[in-house]
Amino acid sequence: MVVGITGASGHLLVKRCVEQLLEYRYPLLLVCTGPGRRVWAEELDEDISVALDQWRARGDVTVYNVNDIGAPIASGGLVTLGMLVAPCSMGTLSGIATGAAGNLLERAADVTIKEYRPLVLVPRETPLSPIHLENMLTLARIGVRIVPPMPAFYLRPKTVEQLVGQLVPRVLSALGVPEALDEPPAYTPRS
Repeated sequence: MVVGITGASGHLLVKRCVEQLLEYRYPLLLVCTGPGRRVWAEELDEDISVALDQWRARGDVTVYNVNDIGAPIASGGLVTLGMLVAPCSMGTLSGIATGAAGNLLERAADVTIKEYRPLVLVPRETPLSPIHLENMLTLARIGVRIVPPMPAFYLRPKTVEQLVGQLVPRVLSALGVPEALDEPPAYTPRS
């Protein structure tokens, strides 16, 4: 499974998605943009290298430099189960929608699309401009799953952790991870 991390807000969500995929024992191929590394540190008060070391200790994790366009994930010859881009900045979403392939993350997404593998984008922006919406529509029309991190307020979450807990199974389910469908809810709504 390929995981791309960009500079949009929402790094706790991708951190929990990666941890869940590792718990399910999926080999992971990660690529993170420079802004993604910066926002990770700003939001989570740690350098992403700390998480990468922890993830490598837990499972099969390979990390590629975003500028390494010769990395295996840049080729359709490497068979993967799909790709998750979370959080997905509007710049990255635009690059994917136009086929720009300006870096390894965008190229890996381009390969995922051309090989008809599952691609899930978790865009983080509000409000959305017509340009953002057109780019999302372009991708949705070709089968890319667009999963904005919209919480289920009826569950009355009290913490960010609870919000993220309800979103992770939705994101992984959209990616086609069968184990995510079997997950009990992070917590149950009040009656």
